[in-house]
Formats: sequence, C-alpha cells, structure tokens
Amino acid sequence: MSDQWFAELYEASYRRIVVATYGLVGDIGEAEELAQEAFALAYSRRRRVRAADSPEAWLYTVAINLARRRWRRRNTLDRLLRREPPPPTVESPDGWAVEHLELHAAIRKLTYEHRAVVVLHYLADMPVDEVAVALGIPVGTVKSRLARARAALAARLGVHREVENA
Repeated sequence: MSDQWFAELYEASYRRIVVATYGLVGDIGEAEELAQEAFALAYSRRRRVRAADSPEAWLYTVAINLARRRWRRRNTLDRLLRREPPPPTVESPDGWAVEHLELHAAIRKLTYEHRAVVVLHYLADMPVDEVAVALGIPVGTVKSRLARARAALAARLGVHREVENA
C-alpha cells in the first residue's frame, strides 16, 4: 500500500480536523496535538481507514474521542484535587473580530455533547448524517442537540429571535 494516499488524506483533512478540535477544546496547541494524534492512529491503522466509507469521518471520530478522553481526565483530576478548573482563556489572534471570540467562548460553555455537534456541523461543515456517524448517535439526536445548542448560544450571546404569528 502506497503512503501517497495517506499523504493526500493528511493534506486534505488536517486543517479541518484542527478547526473541529479547536472548537471543542478552545486551545489551538491542544487542537493541533489532538489532530496529530488522530493521524498517527490513522497511519497505524491505514488499511482499516482506507477501507472506511469516509476516512475523514473516521479521523473526526478519533479526534473527538481523544478530546473527550482528555476532558474526562481533566475533570476527574480537578475533582480529585478538589479545585475549580481554571477559567478558559481567550487569546485574540490578530484580525479576529470580537464577535468571533465571543462565539467561541459561548461554544466552549456548551455541554460536551452540544459542543461536539455544533463544531462538527457548523465549523467542520459536516452534514447532519455525517455528524451522526462520527459521533455514533442517531440523526434525530444530532438535530435535537443542534436545536438546543443554537437556543443556548442565542441566549448566551443575547440574540433574540422574532417569532412570527401563524
């Protein structure tokens, strides 16, 4: 098996995997680390990945599971040490709008389940059915989590919807 296929997968998918994991963890360094770890696992299992219906969806699933595992370990450690987790820091890269930073801060305040569907659907631009496959949940669950996440984000960001009378 040629490694050219894997190099092309890496080239095409790395940035999107980093963006998706950044939306989950809120730290670009950690997001890059998670993406690299997902690709390392994919390389070690490249026959299985190549046989998958969507190798990129396989990578998203692995990266999300790695992020989930880290999050659980941190929470467990915080509980064991009986300390409050540090507040998330938001560093403003040059040129980012304040609204963009506020949105990412609001996304980080969502529950993990809601954050995962928002990140994959809106930031990674995955269709609902691919999000369902990546997370291993039904399509209906993805849709309901997206609806609840949008409502929570609207409330946190002070966005008010006008409701039309039928």
